[in-house]
Amino acid sequence: MRFADFFHLNKKQFELDFVDIPLNNDISLFIDPYAISKREDLFSEQCNGIIVNFFQRVIDDIRSKNYTIAKYNLNKLGEPNDTHFGLSSSKPNGKGVSGDQSIDVFERLKASKAVQTGFLKDLSECELVIPGISRDKISDIVTNIIKIKLIEYTKTQCITYNIPTRNVSSGRFWNPEKACWEEKYVNLPIYKNTRLILVPKALVRFSIEFSHQKYYNHFVLNYLQEEHLNKESSLVTLLKNGDKVVYKKDLKEQPEYKLTKEFLYEFSKDHPDVLNKYVDSLPQDMPSISDEQIEERQSQPVNFDYDDLREKLRIINPGANQASDYHNLIIGIIEAIFYPSLIIPTKEEKIHNGRKRLDIDYQNAAKKGFFADIANHIACPFVICECKNYSEDPKNPELDQLSGRFSPRRGRFGLLLCRNVEDRKLMTQRCKDTANDDRGFIIVLDDNDLSQLLDMKKKKDENGINQFFSNKYKELVM
Repeated sequence: MRFADFFHLNKKQFELDFVDIPLNNDISLFIDPYAISKREDLFSEQCNGIIVNFFQRVIDDIRSKNYTIAKYNLNKLGEPNDTHFGLSSSKPNGKGVSGDQSIDVFERLKASKAVQTGFLKDLSECELVIPGISRDKISDIVTNIIKIKLIEYTKTQCITYNIPTRNVSSGRFWNPEKACWEEKYVNLPIYKNTRLILVPKALVRFSIEFSHQKYYNHFVLNYLQEEHLNKESSLVTLLKNGDKVVYKKDLKEQPEYKLTKEFLYEFSKDHPDVLNKYVDSLPQDMPSISDEQIEERQSQPVNFDYDDLREKLRIINPGANQASDYHNLIIGIIEAIFYPSLIIPTKEEKIHNGRKRLDIDYQNAAKKGFFADIANHIACPFVICECKNYSEDPKNPELDQLSGRFSPRRGRFGLLLCRNVEDRKLMTQRCKDTANDDRGFIIVLDDNDLSQLLDMKKKKDENGINQFFSNKYKELVM
């Protein structure tokens, strides 16, 4: 049983912005704080700010000898089961950090020269040197810290997808403004009397980028090889050609170099430059995993056919009676076509103190392609969409309605979704008028356009999709 099945969403993973979690076990996906720190979309930046705030508070308390507060805050990193992420094959089983292990984390941080000097600044580095802190625990720690953002996201998605909720305890979350743990009552979806918290699929990873094995094998051992060569120790092997080498397998056999977190901890204290070199080697670009890759992690993967969306669109009749069905379907179609460039759909978001609403808005998270390119030319942190389930062509009032939703903070680019455009020449001219009057840039997409885009997506023709939009945009500015 998955989330979408239980709440009768009639949508598959490709149509959803969040991970369609299994409800009776965990899915082996993780939240990586390092990956979040490398993302540039608004949601990720907010999450990263909370993570940095928490870790810096702990570090500051340790450096200021406020040990009681530091231990208290670390001990609240309990066991989150709300997201159903992790390695459990049976019922959800978050691991977190609390009790004796939180004391161990505290003692390691307290004794660390890197902390005292301000060198250790990233929560991710705990995976390298603290025993028992593995990828699933790092993920659970982050889930606890950013829970308030995940709760806000879940509430938004419940409104977007009409998911029923109940008023329940949030569980502990970190309040970055007060720099303390809090708990309150919030509206969340419930399964078997247990709250559920959704995670944007753009944030998830198969593993945590920081790896003590990679650090050990490719940086620590490399350093030790050079050290033993320079000392000409007994571990140096003389080759027939006269070259001298130190084999990693020989180093690994030495008791003092055995791979343990204790050894890495002591080594890193004495050689912070090696740790720094490892951190600098990590990738700066962290692409989101695909819907297909998420499905591969499910116990019963589901195939997705883009033709299904075309058929769903075809059978919706124009007119007010099915306007809501059209609106809901468009959310899934845009998700299927444009993820991971467009993320976190929000339906009917209120602006101007509730006097106006946005049909749908998406955060622009594109790092390449059309939506990344256009953000270099005009303000486009969000892409604002209006849905018109009309039988006739939208006219100036509909275009004016969409352009009236633009602003310097929200952006000046939007999509007008409609059923059919009979007079494309006139529609293009109306959109050009809006652009020429400096009221923003609007691209109109009808059913035929969406059908073409779905076909290109089915063929994995991302270049075709980008060219399609580049041509549409060029019509507005040329």
